[in-house]
Amino acid sequence: MTLTLYNTLTRRQEPFETVEPGKVKMYYCGVTVYDYCHLGHARACIVWDVVRRYLQFIGYEVRYIQNFTDIDDKILNRACVEHSSMEAVADRFIKAYFEDMARLGIKEADEYPRATHTMNGIQRLIHELENKGFAYPSDGDVYYAVRQFAEYGKLSGRKLEDMQAGKSDRVNVDDAEYQRKKDPFDFALWKAARSGEPAWDSPWGAGRPGWHIECSAMVRDRLGDTIDIHAGGADLIFPHHENEIAQSEAVTGKPLARYWLHNGMVKVDGEKMSKSLGNFTTIRELLDRGFDPMAVRLFVLTAQYRTPIDFTDEAIAAATNGWHTIREGLLFGYQYGKKLGWGVGTASLLAETVERFQETVNNDFNFPGGLTVLFELAKELRREGNIIVHEGKTETSADELQRQWQTLVILAGVLGLEAEIEAETQTSNGLSDAEIEAKIQQRQEARIAKNFAESDRIRDELQAQGITLIDSRDGTRWHRN
Repeated sequence: MTLTLYNTLTRRQEPFETVEPGKVKMYYCGVTVYDYCHLGHARACIVWDVVRRYLQFIGYEVRYIQNFTDIDDKILNRACVEHSSMEAVADRFIKAYFEDMARLGIKEADEYPRATHTMNGIQRLIHELENKGFAYPSDGDVYYAVRQFAEYGKLSGRKLEDMQAGKSDRVNVDDAEYQRKKDPFDFALWKAARSGEPAWDSPWGAGRPGWHIECSAMVRDRLGDTIDIHAGGADLIFPHHENEIAQSEAVTGKPLARYWLHNGMVKVDGEKMSKSLGNFTTIRELLDRGFDPMAVRLFVLTAQYRTPIDFTDEAIAAATNGWHTIREGLLFGYQYGKKLGWGVGTASLLAETVERFQETVNNDFNFPGGLTVLFELAKELRREGNIIVHEGKTETSADELQRQWQTLVILAGVLGLEAEIEAETQTSNGLSDAEIEAKIQQRQEARIAKNFAESDRIRDELQAQGITLIDSRDGTRWHRN
């Protein structure tokens, strides 16, 4: 059961082999902290959180680094509008980031480097690029000479000659930055200070770093010259990740990352999410509307991580129903374990089920396939729970049920799906067992009073909420569909 991953760099699926056996060095290009995180951030953070969890589950020691971009024009613009400072804006939205991610059950990274805390590493890398002939100063700016790096475009598959043909009619030759460059494709490593903006001293004069150099420096400072996984959204492939490769590999002569992994984008009702379309949704807005964070996780995991995903009312409703099913299975042990005489020790797992889960997910992190295994376990436990409620016993042995439940708990935990114990009396439609029994009693009273219209109404009401009633000589039994 070898783990294989689709590598954006090679455009094929490859066996996963780490630089150092048994250890994974993983870097995720994090958020630019000028606003609250949105659904796109939620998808990326959930995906890479689960990738990390899964790698740990199959035995790897993972060092996971996620950066914050805290120097950016968008941050400066917001600070200007709010009559604040770049640092204050960044600090506020970093705090909000941690609040939102905690609600989604995302484990914290091992470290969160910030660009403003990596200035020495950034300047050192620019200096090395300049010494090797890959960078040049120009009126206080420093630019990367793209044509000096022969492999430029290898990640995105873009060729300079093709880009040149499409760019010639879009270049503004009067633009000041264009005039400072030796070539239109060159990009900024260091930007000269502008009036009213924060700046740092450097050998090229006061200024601030370009976006791309920040990640190259943070990867190198925290994880070394070559890492195992470099992750991010598909929108970062070009130019950001392409430029990272050019910067880092020009200096070290080594691959920046063995595997480049990219998650697909989020659409809303088939359209790109944007504020101008009015379909821009932040994580906290979504959760404050009452959606269960676990349902949001489930929604993200129902799609292959590299493909686009469409957020619709129907999709989140389906994910909510799916989460209720898994939650019922997760709560089985708390509801019935004592009655079944389970011991306090951990039961052994269902080896065949775990193997099937792992074999499925090993195919390029096939989390939707892994969810299928979880649903099978959860539905079986829900069925057994209904039998226990209505017949007082089950034909399946208590030991086997404990193994099923323990397997579900462990595998759900790998995907970050956890049920709160206090929710154990809730069903997927919000009705508790006691509430269902009360409805059945009301129906029985209506039947005794020969009020069959009311009896039928209660039956239909329960049926609409996924509760089926079965009348027999021994009384009325029920089960959840």
